[in-house]
This record gives sequence, structure tokens and C-alpha cells, in this order.
Amino acid sequence: MTPMIGAVICLAVLCRPGPDSCAAAKPGVNTDSDHGGEAAQNNGGFLGIRSVLGMSDKDSAQGDSEELLAALPMERLTNDAQQKIQAVTDKPTLYRRLPVQAIRCDEELFLFLTRKPEAIIGIWDLMGITTVQATRVGPYRMDATDGSGTTCQVDLLYGDRNLHVFMADGMYDGKFAQKGIRGKGVFVLKSTYATAGDGATTVHGTLDCYVKFESLGADLVARSLGGLIGKSADHNFVETAKFISQISQACETNPNGMLDMVDRLPQVDPQTKADFAQVILNVARRYLAQNPPTVKLVRDKGVSVTPR
Repeated sequence: MTPMIGAVICLAVLCRPGPDSCAAAKPGVNTDSDHGGEAAQNNGGFLGIRSVLGMSDKDSAQGDSEELLAALPMERLTNDAQQKIQAVTDKPTLYRRLPVQAIRCDEELFLFLTRKPEAIIGIWDLMGITTVQATRVGPYRMDATDGSGTTCQVDLLYGDRNLHVFMADGMYDGKFAQKGIRGKGVFVLKSTYATAGDGATTVHGTLDCYVKFESLGADLVARSLGGLIGKSADHNFVETAKFISQISQACETNPNGMLDMVDRLPQVDPQTKADFAQVILNVARRYLAQNPPTVKLVRDKGVSVTPR
């Protein structure tokens, strides 16, 4: 409906491992002391992918840019990146904080999927449930289209273990617009991690979305439909969080199936596939270390153990 819905799909709604910190060297971040960093049918079939993942079949408001900027490591952002962020957050057309999510997910896997959202898009493509096409054009940049008139370029301006800042520049020229509508968005994902008694990790995530349209007409329409757009973003964010948790559980309990799926992923380059495969193996090893076969059998099968 609007040019930035595609950005929300690609970021906020996938929206999305690497080293513990990553930062976009071009143009966003000074990286003197840290590493750089910027959701079809297949042979297994739709139900086959669901089986691997353990799935069943069945405000628009004025954004508080001061609060946002206060949370960012401004000393690590270049002047150009700061200006781009402020240009959107000072007077956004739409601002929304999506519902806080708490999911069971391995931390390394969560960071990987956050920084490489094309992996999720590839899985959805393999399942035949998305028309989004994503192409990585740089270490921290991705081009995406939703197949309905929306195209956008997405940059990861900053990323560390607890904070990721994305910026999207998009256009919509589909059937709902008489002429192309341009817009920009800033998406700030904050995450914290907690370890349960059984060793599992719970990820708590919040996402702030700031969107600004360049056309006055589009701006007015977006403000009028802000509630509808926000509810759609909320729903997609919640569902995607659940999906990421399912991926994590599948990596733990069915790593071979996940590895086979990764090998067949469309829209994902060979290096990202290799990185994804390594993350899957790491997740499976950690899970096995925390859940030895005997303990898992007792828990899952209800087998009783009689002390000697």
C-alpha cells in the first residue's frame, strides 16, 4: 500500500551471527576498534519444510527522536549517518513501537537472522509463502522488492549484541498510486538475553519504526491509515518472532533436516549458506551439551530412572 511497507516486511517484520559487534563502515559508522557490519515449491514440498521446522498446518504518532538518538552510540556513527537518521526521526509521518517479543532462541542464530534477513526470506520462498525477493548487494546493504510495486534499499547502519539500526529508502509505484511515492524509514531493534534453568536462551526484543514520506499526499494518506498499517506491522512482527523461534528449535532437534534445507535455499548466496550451516551446527552442539541423550530420553519419553 505504501513504499515503506516493503521495508517493514524486510526489516521490522522479518525484520532481523557474526562477531559480537558490527558496524557499517560505509557510510554509517566509525570502525576503528570494532568489526564492520551493516523473510516456492521445492523437492521436499511445502509440508516437508513445515515438518523440518516442527510447524502445524493449522499509531500513528510523533516520534521522539531525542529518545531514539540518546539510545544510539552517536560517537560511533559518522556525521552522514547521524544526519540521515535525524532527517527521518525529527518529524516522521509514522512512528510505532511494535509489541515486545520474548522468544526461545539461540543467541548466535538470532544475531545471524537479524543481520542476514534474506535467510528467512529464502525459507519462506522455499515454502512458497512469499513474493518478496531480496538481493544482497554489499556486506551491510540489501535490495528488496515485494512483487506488488514496492522496491527498497536496506542498510544496516549499526549493529552489536543488543542494538541494530537499519535504514530503508523505498518507492511504491503499484496500482494503488497514480505516480511513484518515495519514503524513508529508520528501524531500531533492541534485544536482551536471559538464560533459563535448562540452559535455553530467551531473547527479548523491541522494535521502533520511524517512517517519513516525501509526498504530501502520501503523508496525509499514511497518517489516516496509520492505525491499520501499525496493526499489520504488529501482527507480522509477532508471527515472524514465532517463526524464528521455530527455526531455533529445529536447529536443536533436527540439524540434518535444517542443513538439507539451507543447501536448497533460493535468494541466498553460497557464503551466507555456509555461514548459516555453521550456525546450525553450533546451535545443535550447544543443545546436545545441555541435553545429553539420557536426560533428553527421560524428559521427552517419560522414562523413569531408579537410583542404584
